[in-house]
Amino acid sequence: MSNCDNKNCNCEGECTCEEQATVTLTLDNDQELECAIIGIFPAADKEYIALLPLEGPEAEEGEVFLYRYVETENGEPTLENIESDEEYEIVADAFDELLDSAEYDEIVGEDELE
Repeated sequence: MSNCDNKNCNCEGECTCEEQATVTLTLDNDQELECAIIGIFPAADKEYIALLPLEGPEAEEGEVFLYRYVETENGEPTLENIESDEEYEIVADAFDELLDSAEYDEIVGEDELE
């Protein structure tokens, strides 16, 4: 029996996978949606977070949610909606660049870059 709490893991016996960090969003209609944290990244002198829904139609469509990421004085993370189309475009472009970079790193090992 596995000691893994990750519902998406197909491990058998002792699990060696790293469980992905998640966050639960409460949507405008009060629906709760568990999302995997893809990453936190900078754009236009602020930090943003990319979230991937784990269940429901959003997950099936591969939808990614982007939010402004801010830490309070106590170090507590908070998410803020991106209010303008202009800000969203900047963040979406930065996220696309992050994905392109990660994909490139997977294709070309870091040893080959040196």
